[in-house]
Amino acid sequence: MALPALFLDELRQRVPMAEVVGRKVRLARSGRHLKGCCPFHGEKSPSFYAYEDHFHCFGCGAHGDVISFVMQAEGLSFLEAVDQLADSAGLRVPKDEGAAVTRAAQKVLGDLLGAAQQWFVRWLSEPTGAPARAYLTGRGLSEASIAAFGLGWSGPGRGALARALDAPIAAMVDAGLMYRREEDGVAVDFYRERVTFPIADQAGQVVSFGARTLADIQPKYINGPETPLYAKRRTLYGIDKAREGLRMGRELILVEGYLDVIAMHQAGETGTVAPLGSALTDEQLDELWRLSPAPVLCFDGDAAGRRACVHAMELALPKLAPQRSLRVASLAADADPDSVLQAGGAEAMRAVLESMLPLDRALAVALRPAGDDVLARGTWRNRLGLAADCVSDATVGPAVRRAMLNYYFAEVGSQWTGS
Repeated sequence: MALPALFLDELRQRVPMAEVVGRKVRLARSGRHLKGCCPFHGEKSPSFYAYEDHFHCFGCGAHGDVISFVMQAEGLSFLEAVDQLADSAGLRVPKDEGAAVTRAAQKVLGDLLGAAQQWFVRWLSEPTGAPARAYLTGRGLSEASIAAFGLGWSGPGRGALARALDAPIAAMVDAGLMYRREEDGVAVDFYRERVTFPIADQAGQVVSFGARTLADIQPKYINGPETPLYAKRRTLYGIDKAREGLRMGRELILVEGYLDVIAMHQAGETGTVAPLGSALTDEQLDELWRLSPAPVLCFDGDAAGRRACVHAMELALPKLAPQRSLRVASLAADADPDSVLQAGGAEAMRAVLESMLPLDRALAVALRPAGDDVLARGTWRNRLGLAADCVSDATVGPAVRRAMLNYYFAEVGSQWTGS
């Protein structure tokens, strides 16, 4: 729903920025303004300022008006934040009947997904869920982690969820819990005999599920379909849990899969999230930067993981800015975060993270071709130049070029000193 600009202006004027921010941040006077430690990234020295009509963090770059502050601090949508602020200011939000119907429909889907989650958790604890429990504990997950992430089992057989929920088929399809077969249009359960991983939004509301089969069939993992509540391109798995970790000062780390996220949280790396697909998207990258100026990529060490890492770095290049970069923690060719933790524990993973590289060095390493002859060196330098050309920021672009070419010349035996 598009709200009238006059109403939004009045709302911003009626709700003092300092009062709203002060509910989350201990503010102290600094000249004409108020400052405190940023609630969106861990810091010990205050760099977050609350002004009369906006806020700005000079540490992570978070910026916005009172509405966007509530959205980020509470994990709310725009309309939810407006409703909350209007209620505190004694204002009535202009209503749009069509939008009200949409919100009501979304609530129905949310309630249905929440009910499905309860059944999945229940079935995991029952006798038919024994293989799933054995699989999860065999992967090194504790009972506490299984419970904290709401892992479940999708039922004892086909049609189990539909029978348990006894909801309209159309609503089940809209929620992504069922789909209609192309050959006959019959609606069947989307998740059947799989370990389930609830996917939540920032506020903790279940919006979809990921699921893993225990049988020898493909695909091994599936994600729920796009729905009115769930857009895969905009969602990060574990974001609802990671927000608290980030507030406590943990690093924002991006890994590849569900089990990697849970294992990392179990090991104390509670700022860990994962994309919901094989490649990071623009929307997910923007969300990462909203939470941290320099997230850490820690993808699998196999060929697919290395390709995904290069894709993420190349995706970031045009958007790099003084408070927007990436760091890369590299794993051995046969390793992923889960296997590192199982083999060496939290100390081994901490060692991997402490050896992380800045984006310019990591990309220079990744773009290096095989061989060390003149042709290979020329190819490498050309790749580095093309990568640097992608950086549009007038400050960051030359710095990236200089850093990558310095590394190149150090590797081939001399030092580059140009601009």
